[in-house]
Parts: sequence; C-alpha cells; structure tokens
Amino acid sequence: MKILAQISKWGNTKRRKKINQKNRLRLLNKNFSLIANTCNGGVVCHDLGVRFNSPFVNLWIYSKDYIKIVKNLREYLSSELVFYPIGWGVNYPVARLLDADIYFMHYGSINDAKDKWYERCERVNYNNLFVLFTEMNGCTVKEMEDFDRLEISNKILLTHIEYPEIKNSFYIKGFENKIECGILSNWLPHKISGKRYLDQFDWVKWFNGDTF
Repeated sequence: MKILAQISKWGNTKRRKKINQKNRLRLLNKNFSLIANTCNGGVVCHDLGVRFNSPFVNLWIYSKDYIKIVKNLREYLSSELVFYPIGWGVNYPVARLLDADIYFMHYGSINDAKDKWYERCERVNYNNLFVLFTEMNGCTVKEMEDFDRLEISNKILLTHIEYPEIKNSFYIKGFENKIECGILSNWLPHKISGKRYLDQFDWVKWFNGDTF
C-alpha cells in the first residue's frame, strides 16, 4: 500500500506540472490579490505561479471572523496583529486582529507569521481584488448568505452541496456525505490525473474576468 501511495503521488505530481503550465499560459491577469479563509488561496496562487499579493496564505480563519474581515478589509489589514502565546489551544501561532482570530497553521514561529503577514499586506491590490470563501471551519448558512450579500465584485463561495439560493456559490463534488467541504487541495481519488478537488472551478477564467 505504501509503494502504491508513493507511485500515485509521483504520478499526480508529474501530471500536475503539465496542468499548471497550461493554466499559467491561459492566465492574463497576474497582479491580482486573492483573499481566502483557508489554505486554498495559497495553493491556487502557487499553482498559477503568481506572487502572494495577499497575507491570507498558509492559514485559516473561522467563518464568522472571515465575514467580518472581508466586510471591512482595509480596516483589518491596517490593524496590528496581537499574538497569543504558542500553545494557546494549538502548537502554531495564533493572533488576534481587532475582534477576529487568525490561525497561522503552516508557520513555524510567531516572527515568521508576523513578518509574512505585514509584508504581504503591503502588496494587496485593492483595484484587482478577488475574495474566496470555502464552506469550512464552522460555516453556517447564515454566514454564506451574509457573504453573498457583501458588495464585492469578484467573490466566490465553494460549497460541499448545491445552494441554489446562494448566487455567488460553486458546488465542489465529492463531499456530499460531509457537513462541509474537505481538503480541496487533495488529489481527486480513483485515478492518477494530477487534478485536485479545487480544479472543478476554473480559476483562470475567473481571474481573467470571465463569468463562471
């Protein structure tokens, strides 16, 4: 089983490189900022080979806090992070941003998390902004409805089932028996394709300004 898993990972990684190359050639809009409540934003930008023009990379945020942040993005991103001591419930950095908590799960130290956050805050392009919300981390229907009502031009909500009442939503197949989306950066199961769950949504089309 271990050998089969290694072969699968190698095959997916090899095919992924070709997918990324094609998508990078399709991408016309390269100076955008992608705001996200999970690691999905960072994965998408990494695959497309664009600079992280947003501090929302390698971290996660509870849905209720994320809605508050994107509703008043400039205010939050101009505010100071206040870090809790390491070990506050988790073994990675966690910070308070006004009245919201940021969980820096893929950072090894507070200094690393802090430096990357402020560095990337300076890069945010408010004139070329895209907002991604994934139905995870305690997301409720109310929060999805709140997100749908936000006056943001480029926004998308990825969901684990269809929500016809949510205009700016896109259903990701494969998590129907769950209560929310799973890890969307995982490879699609059953065959070696190099594709992730995330690939069900056409990111390049979205960033290029086409309708989804």
